Amino acid sequence: MKAIFDTRSESGYDDQIVERYHFPNRYLAEAEKALGDWIVYREPRRGGGRSGYVAVARLLRIDSDPNQPDASYARVTDFLAFDRVVPLRREGGFHERQLDFVHSALLGSRLRGRSVRTISDEEFSGIVLSGISETLDPANALRLGLDDESVDSKTASLVRAPFEEQERRIEQILVNRKIRDASFREKVIEAYESTCAVTGMRLVNGGGRVEAQAAHIWSVQDGGPDVVQNGIALSATVHWLFDRHLISLTDGFGLLVSHNRVPSELQSLFKNQLKQIRLPKDRNQWPHLPYVQHHRSVYMSK
Repeated sequence: MKAIFDTRSESGYDDQIVERYHFPNRYLAEAEKALGDWIVYREPRRGGGRSGYVAVARLLRIDSDPNQPDASYARVTDFLAFDRVVPLRREGGFHERQLDFVHSALLGSRLRGRSVRTISDEEFSGIVLSGISETLDPANALRLGLDDESVDSKTASLVRAPFEEQERRIEQILVNRKIRDASFREKVIEAYESTCAVTGMRLVNGGGRVEAQAAHIWSVQDGGPDVVQNGIALSATVHWLFDRHLISLTDGFGLLVSHNRVPSELQSLFKNQLKQIRLPKDRNQWPHLPYVQHHRSVYMSK
């Protein structure tokens, strides 16, 4: 059964929603209903939240908190941030149908004390499709690399399907690697303003597609998540070097270069970025240090 998990950055709980959700055991029975299924994260306005649904993930398991007998951890995977915040209201009512007959002034009190609650498959699909609508928009297909020439037939059928078909196949969409890569790339490229973090080059082709690529710092194959903080915008050559751990990053976001393995003619690309690469203006989108340290540990072992 699908569920909503409310999350607030100032909640006091030990949340890292990409991988875990910390909650009091009064919600345990409700959370257990979603085991093995998908959840949607919602940020309430209370506490400075964005007042809407912000991401989706799959609930792997629930562990007891060894330090708090009255609390548990929900462990999640396949986290995917939405393209935009999805408001509670949809056309004609609310995404959560239970709220349709609640006066706006009473919404907060209705949901207070219900930070974990189940929803129907239909409600879930509606929220998620609204959240990734920009990724699936045919007008963005070429720019995101989801055009027919760039993807396999299975992915193309998911992207091109009518809304009703996408509703039925929402879980296939959520685990499709090409679609996830497109969503990830869009967020990373936007954060880095379409500019390679190492070379400073910004190239856009005739179709509006940015030449910079989105590199995972901690690779997906090795367990890394599809989040901006695990990404960095790089030109194709630099991306190739980064993925092969011929270059890496310090904790201060300076560049490490394996000089004995990187051809000398390429090292001129890095000369201005050894102290610090170009980083997003929003510090919240900077690379997460544990991801950087994981990448560097592989670099150091080479």
